[in-house]
Amino acid sequence: MKPRIREAILVEGRYDKNTLSQAVDAVILESSGFGIFHDREKIDFLRRVAKQRGLIIFTDSDGAGFVIRNRLKSVLPREKLLHAYIPDVAGKERRKQKPSKAGLLGVEGMPPEVILDCLRRCGAHFLEEPETNCASITRQDLFRLGLMGGANSGSLRNQVKKRLGLPAQLGTSGFLDALNLMTDLSGLEQILEEESE
Repeated sequence: MKPRIREAILVEGRYDKNTLSQAVDAVILESSGFGIFHDREKIDFLRRVAKQRGLIIFTDSDGAGFVIRNRLKSVLPREKLLHAYIPDVAGKERRKQKPSKAGLLGVEGMPPEVILDCLRRCGAHFLEEPETNCASITRQDLFRLGLMGGANSGSLRNQVKKRLGLPAQLGTSGFLDALNLMTDLSGLEQILEEESE
C-alpha cells in the first residue's frame, strides 16, 4: 500500500505525475511547465489548494525546474509551501533518446524510494489512516450526476468549475482531483442542485 500524503504535490508534467502516483497516494497536479506563468486561473487554484491543505513543489533540479519553482514562490503563500528536491543523478529517462541538457535524471527518472525520501526530507505530512470525515467523489459519481458521459456533461462541468473557481481547461481527471480537494460528495450534490434552480 502506497503511503498517503496530506499536501497536494505540484510537478512539471504528466510523466512526473505518473512517477509520483506509483510511489504515493496524493493529489498530484501538473504545472504544464512554463505554461503556468500565463495561466491566472491555475495560479489562483494553486493558491487556494496551498491555503487549504499545503502544496509541495516537486520540480526537476535543472534550470527550468528552478525557474518554475522560484516563480511559484513569488505568487503563492510561502508559509504553505514545501519544496522537494531530487538529488543530482547522471542519466537519461527510458522514454528519451538522449539525456537532458544537464545530463541529469528528472523527477520521472527517480525510483519510488528516492521520491519518498525527498518527500520526507521536505517535511511532507504522511497520513497513517485513511481520511473518513467525508465521502470522496468518484468517476462513478460524476457519471451518476451527469458530469460525465451525458449530452450536456461538458456544460455542467463548466458550471461547477466556474462556481468553484477552477481553471476552465481542467481535464476530467484533474476536475475529479480538484473536486476532492475543494468539496465532498454532498457538497457537490448541493452545488448541482443550486445550479439547476
